[in-house]
Amino acid sequence: FVIPDLSEIFHDIDSEKNLSDDEKQQKKVEAEQSLAEKSGIIHSIHQLLRAHSLYQKDDEYVIENGKVQIVDEFTGRIMYGRRNSEGLHQAIEAKEGVKVEAETQTIASITLQNYFRLYGKLAGMTGTAETEEEEFFKIYELEVSVIPTNRPVVRVDEEDVIYRTKREKYQAIIDEIIRLYELGLPILVGTTSVEASELIARMLGARTVDGKKMKDHIKVLNAKQHQREADIVAEAGRPGSITIATNMAGRGTDIKIGPEIKDAHGPDGIITRRLEANPELRQKQIEEFDLDPMNAEDVPGGLQIIGTERHEARRIDRQLRGRSGRQGDPGRSVFFLSLEDDLMRLFGGERIGKVMDSLGIEEGEVIMHPMVTRAIEKAQKRVEQQNFSIREHLLKYDDVMNVQREVVYSRRRSALFGDIQEEVENLLEEFVAVTLDTYCDEKEGPYAWDWDGLRSSVLRTLMIDPHLTDDEMGTIELPALESRLLEAGKKALERRRELFGEELYEKVLRYTTLKIVDREWMDHLYEMDRLKEGIGLRSYAQRDPLIEYKRDGLAAFEAMLGRVAEQSLRGIMTVQVRTKQAAPEAPSLLASAGKEIKNETGGLAYQGRTPVEAGEGGAEQQQAGGGRTMSRAARRRHGEGEAGAATKAAPVKRELPKVGRNDPCPCGSGKKYKHCHGR
Repeated sequence: FVIPDLSEIFHDIDSEKNLSDDEKQQKKVEAEQSLAEKSGIIHSIHQLLRAHSLYQKDDEYVIENGKVQIVDEFTGRIMYGRRNSEGLHQAIEAKEGVKVEAETQTIASITLQNYFRLYGKLAGMTGTAETEEEEFFKIYELEVSVIPTNRPVVRVDEEDVIYRTKREKYQAIIDEIIRLYELGLPILVGTTSVEASELIARMLGARTVDGKKMKDHIKVLNAKQHQREADIVAEAGRPGSITIATNMAGRGTDIKIGPEIKDAHGPDGIITRRLEANPELRQKQIEEFDLDPMNAEDVPGGLQIIGTERHEARRIDRQLRGRSGRQGDPGRSVFFLSLEDDLMRLFGGERIGKVMDSLGIEEGEVIMHPMVTRAIEKAQKRVEQQNFSIREHLLKYDDVMNVQREVVYSRRRSALFGDIQEEVENLLEEFVAVTLDTYCDEKEGPYAWDWDGLRSSVLRTLMIDPHLTDDEMGTIELPALESRLLEAGKKALERRRELFGEELYEKVLRYTTLKIVDREWMDHLYEMDRLKEGIGLRSYAQRDPLIEYKRDGLAAFEAMLGRVAEQSLRGIMTVQVRTKQAAPEAPSLLASAGKEIKNETGGLAYQGRTPVEAGEGGAEQQQAGGGRTMSRAARRRHGEGEAGAATKAAPVKRELPKVGRNDPCPCGSGKKYKHCHGR
């Protein structure tokens, strides 16, 4: 598990005097292979540890139909078609014991920020943009304007309720749900994960109220039960409904409530009817919960929102609160927290725990104070700022890719819709320039240039020979050599155009260029992903990783463009056009040699045919029309020649003994003929 230091190894190899140059080079190659192998193993172990320790089932992902599906942490929805990169998804599949599928390769990538920047005009509307005002301005230069609500908001947003442990918190949530259920109010419980939603559903389902099991009144809406989202949301505003959901709860929908819920304390209100029908209910509410249901301020009507945990982003909490109290409707929201929650544990939980100790709060007791709520909001702001810094950092890296992306996509557009012949001439100029930079050093004279390498490269790519004399190779200047190569390359392209014809030539150019650009761009994206993965380590050498990424990324991009020019031109110069020819008529030998019989082992037994007739010496070729032709080796044995016979071979007549229905089957299965191939 120790990654070798190549610089030290290379130094040790070069210091060995008893090794030849070839042996030293071989040892260096072996060292590089060892480094690649060990780095790959350590990367795999790292991803396996991440999957084992940091990624939890029913939180970051779910198992559906034997496949690992990613869950969006903000909405709780399954992101179909998405897979974690760099082997992490395969590590999770191995952890869960499902089929480990091949790693996907990126064929195009862009951040949402740069995607939105492509639009000439950008605007939007949301109920939770105010908390992200700084990010909107820095990234998009957009200002956020707050529009007053159509009707005043009368929803009651209570202070957060904080317990010491999660167990106490969940128990308090269950009691609150039962209290509101007895009053007939609709309840929406918002959770931050699939696991939490199912835990609360199990705990609540184990309780009984008035002899009725609560599990019959619960609707769970998460990434596993998302198919019935519309039906569940439609019933979420009915009296006594209990909906337990992840952050996907009612996103973009309006949970309708009836008049008996809006005016819950009116003559026909749901609370009034429940209290009249059960006089003991009011006393129970006062004794157990210290609330008087007859007091509208204590128990407001409308949809009741219960949050089980604060999210890292304040806007997610606001979206949950916003399910209630819409268009002037009454409502209520409250968040139940514990010091063991992720947000509380990382930010401020220890300080709040000391406050609870100083106040002498015992197990099961609750703390409600505006100071605590403000402390939680400050923690959320810090997390939001940290997440924004991460997104801003990633955006700077993607800006590097964005410049490269624009160059590649402009070339693709030119290849699809532009003047393709002009584009190919540009590729020719680029190839000649790169080739001359590689083999001809302008600082040195022509006598020092690598003429063999130059000739080989041009011959391999453009299929032309510069035909330079010895005198020219000693006196020619670089601009003159460049002009000569360009002129020869254009003449070679012109010959290809005359060979193919104008229409076919243009199709060849477009197809070849697009194919090479797409393939090289995919490989380049893979290389850039690997570069970004380890570029942060250069900070240990007091180097800015972003600057290093820009420099190495530019070098890799220039190398990719050089490969695109070279391979596109090589493809254009070497492509062959074949006209369609009618398939030769199939020999009739096989038709007369008896029918094929499938034996018990799955092979083919041939009745009445010699090994030659059965195609021994070469596999049988399947024609597009469904017939069979003999292999070339078999045709030669029949005197057909290499190109096939012009006439049909004479059929081979054989007298085959008749097989009785009760006789053993000739295929050798041991069964009677009537039960085997005689059916």
